Amino acid sequence: MLRVSNGDLSFSVPEEMKRGSVIGNIAKDLELDKGVLSSRKARIGTDGTSKRYCDINLNTGDLIVAERIDRESICGEKRSCILRFELVLENPLELHRISIQIQDINDNAPQFTRDAIKLEITESADKGTRYRVNGAHDADIGQNSVQMYTLKTNDHFVLSVQSSRDGDKYCELVLEHTLDREQEKEVTLLLTALDGGSPQRSGTVVIHVTVLDANDNAPVFSQTVYKASLPENSPLDTVVVTVTATDADEGVNGEVTYEFSRISETAREVFTLSQTTGEIKLTGTLDYEEESTYEMRIEAKDGYGLTSDSRVVIDIIDVNDNAPVIDLNSLTNPIPENVLPGTEVGIINVQDRDSENNRQVRCSIQQNVPFKLVPSIKNYYSLVTTGQLDRELVSDYNITVTATDEGSPPLSSSKSVQLSVADVNDNPPVFEEQSYSAYVTENNKPGSTLCSVTARDPDWRQNGTVIYSLLPGEVNGAPVSSFVSVNGDTGVIHAVRSFDYEQFRSFKVHVMARDNGSPPLSSNVTVSVSITDVNDNSPQILYPAPEGNSFMTELVPKAAHGGSLVSKVIAVDADSGQNAWLSYHIVKSTDPGLFTIGLHSREIRTQRDISESDSMKQNLIVSVKDNGQPSLSATCAMYLLISDNLAEVPELKDMSHDENNSKLTSYLIIALVSVSTFFLTFIIIILGVRFCRRRKPRLLFDGAVAIPSAYLPPNYADVDGTGTLRSTYNYDAYLTTGSRTSDFKFVTSYNDNTLPADQTLRKSPADFAEVFGESDGSPEVSEADS
Repeated sequence: MLRVSNGDLSFSVPEEMKRGSVIGNIAKDLELDKGVLSSRKARIGTDGTSKRYCDINLNTGDLIVAERIDRESICGEKRSCILRFELVLENPLELHRISIQIQDINDNAPQFTRDAIKLEITESADKGTRYRVNGAHDADIGQNSVQMYTLKTNDHFVLSVQSSRDGDKYCELVLEHTLDREQEKEVTLLLTALDGGSPQRSGTVVIHVTVLDANDNAPVFSQTVYKASLPENSPLDTVVVTVTATDADEGVNGEVTYEFSRISETAREVFTLSQTTGEIKLTGTLDYEEESTYEMRIEAKDGYGLTSDSRVVIDIIDVNDNAPVIDLNSLTNPIPENVLPGTEVGIINVQDRDSENNRQVRCSIQQNVPFKLVPSIKNYYSLVTTGQLDRELVSDYNITVTATDEGSPPLSSSKSVQLSVADVNDNPPVFEEQSYSAYVTENNKPGSTLCSVTARDPDWRQNGTVIYSLLPGEVNGAPVSSFVSVNGDTGVIHAVRSFDYEQFRSFKVHVMARDNGSPPLSSNVTVSVSITDVNDNSPQILYPAPEGNSFMTELVPKAAHGGSLVSKVIAVDADSGQNAWLSYHIVKSTDPGLFTIGLHSREIRTQRDISESDSMKQNLIVSVKDNGQPSLSATCAMYLLISDNLAEVPELKDMSHDENNSKLTSYLIIALVSVSTFFLTFIIIILGVRFCRRRKPRLLFDGAVAIPSAYLPPNYADVDGTGTLRSTYNYDAYLTTGSRTSDFKFVTSYNDNTLPADQTLRKSPADFAEVFGESDGSPEVSEADS
């Protein structure tokens, strides 16, 4: 808001007041609180003048004297001397005009233009003849100027004071008694000029009168007033005006000379007068802005002292010799980038000391900045914003203010204004990628680096400082912070623990990037962590059972042909991919050329027909290897009997009797005890048991062994064709010997009526060592880790 106040202030003070003297209280006169002056940056504008005569005390509101005020040097002989200032207040911009009337004090004494005046008067002069004497000059005005003259008492002259048409006083010596050259050749007079001030001041001049013969005609000027106009840029030695006076006398009495009878010091410095020709020439530099009019008096005197005077007025013509002056009164720097368009950020004052059209000024700035100049009061302009600022795009502006006057030719000046844009936290951190992926092999070391996230914030300093943190979350029911951590300064994500591919293969975490502004801004990004499998699990053999105290025996018919399926080795690997790709190898056998195993099919088959020469007891050691690097393996033992029935193997007849822990035997004992009192029932049970023993068992190969799901670890991969068995894969084996004393069936199924695995035919390693006596020793199931 800009406005001009009608509250003009006027003060009247005497000249020559001491610095710091109080002229008046502005705050009181304008009815403003004293604190407002400071908050609104109150100051005194000088309207382009070079001196600041007054200033304002912001604490008290007093208008005080800042420089010596000399009315005579400021206003010269002007009757009215007024200093004009402007009181400038900001927020909103407000101007108050201040006028100070400078009162004259009697600080100057009357002065004559010369210390001595010479007059030549003929002795024939009549009584009452008047002789003009130029009056004294007093720089003061009014009552403090020259008010009266006195002439020291003498025998010949009395004083008469006269006034000219323009009001100036001058003196005339009136001859009261005739002169006699023979008696007195010279007469000395003392003329005193007195002013009306208090205390009264005076000035004196000595008048030397030389008595001569008669000279009855005084010089006469051609004009009472001479007027001339002179451009302020005129060169030196320019003839301004020529004054002319004539004398009707002849000879020496008719020779006229010229001199200044009254001239100011400033005029004496720039003008000279030729005593013989009356030419007034320019000898100094003119400045319209300092002095626009010069006024002086010229005295013409003939050879014997008769004089007359004329007035010369020289007007100085202004030329456009002053370029505009740009003053930056107020500036808000730096500017917050979120200021609204139209916000005032500076106040500029433009002055031109020239006059009329030469002082009319146009002010502008360049077009490529979001600012403009708005004319406000008088010669003040407001610098305001025109659009939204963005420090991230432009952080500094160099605004050039140009002021051009309307003179001919026009003059211009420019001033650079540096403006900085202050940062505001208006940009959240932005991640370089929309999402991040990290890959880590399992069994990693805690503290290892997974990946790095990076967010950029174009703001400055703390507004652009990015801090990283994890957002709360869970992975498999555990806090995400127990799995990974993020460096708050660098964004590097580290593993807190070692990962196991078999427990989980991937998880996601959310990272937040927050700046340090107020209020802080943030953004989030998702980091997907994928765990890569390594070959850290050896194959696990499910069938035959790998325990060292249990061996599975398979019967092979004597009539088996080459390529007949004998059995299968079932194994799984907790790893995945290539690490779980299993291969099967027979590493040791009783007859190397009799049996073979499929590399990936895991089927044990005969390579040729069974012959009578083949040993009845065959021992196979099977190795199961994965495809990892390095490869891991496990081994198991497979016992084969080449026989059509168990009766052909005497060592197996008593196997059921040797098993003390057999549940069947336990049932028989319990039955015997229970029916001991019932003999008939006992006989029936014995007959039933013997009847069952007479049944001849036989060996059937269905090509499948049923493996309960409990044999399978929960996280084994289902890879068909690689040896890894699916949990729903079933295999059944049946065994019968045809012996009258033994009748067993080995069945594994997946219902409650299936005979438990521990009720199958089992023998200890020692028992099988007796049966397969030709082998070097009893092989045991083992796992080998490379």
